[in-house]
Formats: sequence, structure tokens, C-alpha cells
Amino acid sequence: MRRLLRKPVRLVPFGFLAVILVGTGLLMLPWATSEQRYTPFVTALFTSTSAVSVTGMAVTDTPNYWNSFGLVMITVLTQLGGLGILTGASLVILAVSRQLGLRNRLLVQAETAEFGLGDVRRLLLRIAATVFVTEALMTAVVAARLFLAYDYTPGRALWSAVFHSVQAFNNGGFALYTDGLIAFSRDAWVALPLSVGAIIGGLGFPALFEAVREWRRPARWAVATKLTVWGSVVLTVFGVAYLLMAEWTNPYTIGTYDVRGKLLASFTQIALSRTGGFDVIHVGRLTDESYPMLIGLMFVGGGSASTAGGIKVSTFFLLGFAIWAELRGEPDTTVGRRRVSPASQRQALTVALLSVALVAAGTVVLIALTAQVPFYAALFEVTSAFSTTGLTVGVSGQLSPPGQYVLTALMYIGRVGPLTLGSAIALNTRRRLYRYPEEQPIVG
Repeated sequence: MRRLLRKPVRLVPFGFLAVILVGTGLLMLPWATSEQRYTPFVTALFTSTSAVSVTGMAVTDTPNYWNSFGLVMITVLTQLGGLGILTGASLVILAVSRQLGLRNRLLVQAETAEFGLGDVRRLLLRIAATVFVTEALMTAVVAARLFLAYDYTPGRALWSAVFHSVQAFNNGGFALYTDGLIAFSRDAWVALPLSVGAIIGGLGFPALFEAVREWRRPARWAVATKLTVWGSVVLTVFGVAYLLMAEWTNPYTIGTYDVRGKLLASFTQIALSRTGGFDVIHVGRLTDESYPMLIGLMFVGGGSASTAGGIKVSTFFLLGFAIWAELRGEPDTTVGRRRVSPASQRQALTVALLSVALVAAGTVVLIALTAQVPFYAALFEVTSAFSTTGLTVGVSGQLSPPGQYVLTALMYIGRVGPLTLGSAIALNTRRRLYRYPEEQPIVG
């Protein structure tokens, strides 16, 4: 236990596992379901893991299978999963900075550009305040809209707004409607608050706090903040433009919408596709051209130390800058007149390649366990589970228990894996007093 406490990053996987198991036990109870019956272990485990890992993937019809107690438990588990990973990630950053030498502590502090070494309490208060204030504002707007425009009772409007606001900010994806949020795809008063909340939650608090503090001088942002903020903008614009071109005439998605409806639905779907997981249009009826784009966006995910999953925006664009520097024959990789250390590039490459390997292996295993699943559908489901997005083409609910266990493991690994791996690499960084002779092997 003392060894674990010396390196808090090791407690993160055990903490998440403990919450998942407690949630599984509670969801198995008969008073958590509409029919007052015991839930099978694999179903409860899948749902609990999906909630704690803020994925939102489901193997049941969420609004009809679970009763009020079950839905409240899913909401609590989602909030714990989202808020826990944020505070855990921030605490790990501080823990890492304390355990490294003074030089590396200063480097970490400069990299995060936000937190000192003795202000943990202030950090946690700022995170909690940001989470609950943002969710409260989203709830107020959505509840008012549901009450005024859809004839919801005040209680029902408030509950629906709270549930979906928590899911959106934490990039969860569970919905109180069988068809997701398709009914609100052209309602800006519902779609936009949830989209903005998902974007804020998916940026990550180190980047968010610095961007807000230095909003007048973006040139002074740290490299991680620049990669996260501007990378998110690029991915969102690209995704919206791509989806509009691919689905403009598709009558099963946005083909029958007017121009304003097409733009709103496309933006909302892309904003919630990177890790949010809500269905704003019929994902199972997209054109074949749209699936590769969605798979790519899900795999990249959101910002570091956020509610988002994936390999992270900063990792993706850092590799892009490294490739560009190599193609130009540059000796260093630079981002915004800052040289990126070789160690950061190796860490980004490690996370990306291990993630590709996990997705590939998961896809092969899922196809082997469920032969009738097409390749693209298996790849979509596995990527969605690993990136903790939660979008589905309808495969999850049809899987056998072994297939559900595979997706459960991928959701858990996708949530705690990148954080644990990145922190472990930073903690294990050491300086050698010698170097081997250099050699250049043939590449390509």
C-alpha cells in the first residue's frame, strides 16, 4: 500500500474498477429495472463500465429497461467517472511534478502552464466549480426549452435536462429516448447547449483554464493548449464539412432537412461524435463514405485530462508536426516557435501505436466471436468502445456475452489506459550517464 501511495497513478485503474464493480452490483438489483427483475451480470457490468468510462454504449433500451433508480445510478456513475478522471488526471500531473527533479518539475509546470506545486485544493475547487456551473447552465436552457416548447411538465423537463446535461458534459452518451436525440436535431435550444457542453468537457481543464486566462494572447499559450484548442477547431470544421458533403442528399439522415437544419444537425453530430456518443442523426443509416471519417474522429478523441477518450488531439497533431518536420528534413519538430522534445514525440508515438494495436486486435476478436458482424461494423463498435464514444451501428445490443465482455474490456482500457500509460512513462523517465554508439538502420 505504501508503494501504491508513493505513485498515485497506480491507484487510478483500481479506483475505476472498484466504482465499476459497485455500480454493477447496484444495477443488478431488481429495483433498478422497470420490470423489477434481476439484471444479468454481463448486462449490469457492461452498463456500469459504459457509465463510469463515460462511453454511453448500451446493450439494453436504456429508457425502457431501467427505472428511475437505475437511471439515477447511471447518472451518478457517469458524473463520478467524468469528474473522477478530471481530478485524477490533474492530481497525477501534480504528483508527477513532485516526484521528478527540480528541472523536470519546472518543465511540467511550464507545459501545463497552469498549476503550481502546492495549490491542489484550489485546483480541485476550480474543476468542480467549472463542472457544476456548466452543467447547471445547460440544464437551465434545456429544461426551459422542453417546458415551453414541448409541453413537458416541470419535473419531467428538469429531470431530462439534468440527465442529458450530465451525459453531454462528461461525454457519456446515454439518452432518455430510444432514438437518442434525433427528435431535437433541428432544435438549436437543445442541440447547441449540449454540443457546447460536450466540447468544453472534451477540451481538458489544463487547456481550458489557460485558454480562458490568456484568451487575448493565444500566441502565449503552451504547446499542449495550442494543439488541443486549434486541433479541436480543425477537426470539428473538417468533420462538419465532410458530413454535409456525404449526407446532403441522404433521405435517412439530413437529406430532407432545410439548409439551417442540415448545418445544425451536422455540427451537433460531429461535436458529439468525437467522444459524446449521442445519436443526433441515424448513425446506422449513414452513407458508406461517412463511417471512415467518424471512425477517425472517434479514434483521435478530445483533449488530455478531459472527459474525452481516444488517443487525444494533442497526440494526433504532435505526430502530424513530427511527420511534417521529417518530410521537410528539419532537425527539430517545432510547434508555434517551440521545439518539442524527442521524449514527447516518443510518448505520442507509443500511445498511438498501442491504441492502433488494441483496436485492431479487438476488431479481430469481435469478428471471431460474432461471425455475422461485418468488418466495418466491428471496427466501428470497437473504435467507439476504445475511444469511450458510445456511438453504435446497432451491433452492441446483438452481441453474445463474450462479445460484450470484449467491448467492456475495451471501454475500461480506453478510459484508464492512456492516462496510466502516459503517467507511467513520465514517472519512469530517467537520465542515463552513458550513451551507446549511434547507427542509422534502413527505413522504408
